[in-house]
Amino acid sequence: MQEQSPGSEKEKKREFVRYIGVASTIGINMVVSTFVGFALGYWVIDKYLNTYPWFTIVLTFLGIAAGFSFLFRIASRAGKNDED
Repeated sequence: MQEQSPGSEKEKKREFVRYIGVASTIGINMVVSTFVGFALGYWVIDKYLNTYPWFTIVLTFLGIAAGFSFLFRIASRAGKNDED
């Protein structure tokens, strides 16, 4: 049976912490992008143009789409790193 060197154990811990950081970034980004879309639609555009709720709905969905776009981009990068 082959024992692992202490360096590889440190490397595994470092990679685990990196993955935790990426996972927390994804969650924060989903919430922030959705809120920014909602805020732009509700407080900036609809309030001044009296078009409530149309821009609020559209920009909220665009914020959600931006969050998922970021999620897919990070997932594809992680998949490429795992293949290497």
